[in-house]
Amino acid sequence: MIFDSHMHTEVSADSAMKAADALERAAKLGVGAVFTEHEDMDFPGEKDFTFSPEDYWKKYEALRGEGERLRLGVELGMQEGLAEKNRAFVKKAPFDQVIGSIHTLLGFDLYYETLYEGREKDEVYRLYLRAMASCVRSHGAFIDILAHIDYIARYAAYRDAELTYAVYGEEIDEVLAALIETDTVLELNTRRFDAPQGKASLVPIFRRYRELGGREVTLGSDAHDACAVAFAFCEAQDLAESLGLRIVTFFDRRKEYC
Repeated sequence: MIFDSHMHTEVSADSAMKAADALERAAKLGVGAVFTEHEDMDFPGEKDFTFSPEDYWKKYEALRGEGERLRLGVELGMQEGLAEKNRAFVKKAPFDQVIGSIHTLLGFDLYYETLYEGREKDEVYRLYLRAMASCVRSHGAFIDILAHIDYIARYAAYRDAELTYAVYGEEIDEVLAALIETDTVLELNTRRFDAPQGKASLVPIFRRYRELGGREVTLGSDAHDACAVAFAFCEAQDLAESLGLRIVTFFDRRKEYC
C-alpha cells in the first residue's frame, strides 16, 4: 500500500486537521497515513512548534493499532547545533518514522519576508542548501527522511522563487551526497505540484539523486487539511517510476516497500 508519509493533525501548531478526517480521506483514496507532527525547537516567532511525544502517543496509539492504515511519526526542524536535542527527543516515543526538515535560516522563519529583505536570492538559496546538507549529516543517524527539498520556493519573496538544479546544482549535489552517505531517503513532496514550475523543477533534482546512487523516495503531501491528503499522488508515482525510484515508507523505524 502507498502511504502518505507526511501530514499534520491538530497536534501541530499550524494545523487544525482532525485525525478522523485525515483517516477517512486516506481510506477513500486507498492510501495509508503517517502523522508527522512538527517539533521545531528554538523556532523564531510566536507559535510553539513543539509537542509532548508521550501525550501524542496516548492520543493516537489506539488509532495506530498495528500500523495497517496509520503510522505515527515526527517532523523535526533541523538547525545547526540542535542535533543532540533532536536526538534526545526521538528517544521519548516509539516513532514509526522521523522526518528532518529545514524551516529556518539565519534565525528567521522561511515563511516570512523578513529573511529575504535586503538579501539576494543566490545568497539565501545557497545558504539554505548548505545548511540542509550540514544538518542531514549531523542528524542522519536518527532521521529516516529529508522532507521537501524545495520548501524555500513556497515562500521566498522573489519574483522567481524556483529552486532549480541548473543554477544550484553544486549545492544540491552536496545535499544529495549527504543523503546517500547517511542512508536517508529523499521525500517527493507534492505540495507544489500545482505551482507553474513546481513539479518541473523537481524532476532534474530527483534524476540527479538517482544518478548519484539514490534508489528510494517517500511520498508526502504535507497536508494540513484533509482535502490535501495524497494530493497529486498519481503524478508523483508516475514520476518516481519514470526515474527508476522505488517508493517506500517506514513502520517502527523499519523501511517498507510500497
